[in-house]
Amino acid sequence: MTAPRTHASAAPQEAPPHPAFTTQQAGVAGQFGPQAGAYVVSAVHAGGADLEALAAIAQARRPARALDMGCGGGHASFAMARAGGEVVACDLSPAMLEAVEAEAARRGHAGVRTQWGAAERLPFDDGAFDMVASRYSAHHWGDFDAALCEARRVTRRGGVAVFMDVCSPGTPLADTFLQAMELLRDPSHVRDYSCDEWIAAVTRAGFAAGRLTRRRLRLEFASWIARIRTPAVHATAIRSLQDRAPDDVRRHFEMEPDGTFTVDTMTLEAQAA
Repeated sequence: MTAPRTHASAAPQEAPPHPAFTTQQAGVAGQFGPQAGAYVVSAVHAGGADLEALAAIAQARRPARALDMGCGGGHASFAMARAGGEVVACDLSPAMLEAVEAEAARRGHAGVRTQWGAAERLPFDDGAFDMVASRYSAHHWGDFDAALCEARRVTRRGGVAVFMDVCSPGTPLADTFLQAMELLRDPSHVRDYSCDEWIAAVTRAGFAAGRLTRRRLRLEFASWIARIRTPAVHATAIRSLQDRAPDDVRRHFEMEPDGTFTVDTMTLEAQAA
């Protein structure tokens, strides 16, 4: 690991030159940086039962130091910050970190700090955090297992990790349509994993998988594509896929006439064994 494992600074660090990125990481940073402000104000990201559940876990555990891994607009950071400890918001995009810093100041979260870093190579000491959370980030990780191993490495023994993401329905047909729609919308998408895949992966990483909560999330089509600036030709392709989907796929995703659809999400709590 070439990045120093140091405590996070109060200001976001600049990303290193391109050779430090994998192609996937460069794609993620380039895709999301220009949309940083949109993700801070996005209704899909700014609220939800999963955020309230995360805040409740943080309140119950009172972590002295918590990590938001792939923080995006920082909403998981803000939820954990309600518990009063230090929260480090870590992301590949310096623009995202600047937006999070500004929003944390606006909300009065003095304990939120930012740090540039990749999920697969976190720039923190072993066992540096009492709590780690990741929300809507894992489906962009180029190496899912490596990132989960890093999450385990930086979580102290007995600490907790909370992973929240869109998840695959598990059936091959519905899975294929989900991944295709996601990729057409955003080329930095890697994969939405099923709940079974998540449980197996966190176990391989050294966590003890705990409570898993399944939810459903309605994605309003116009704002979903506008948030990431999906090219019109790709938006048209998504609508074409939806129009040609089999009836059972259309029912599962509750596809609506305007392209709006509903996905499965999960929150997985895991203990650092």
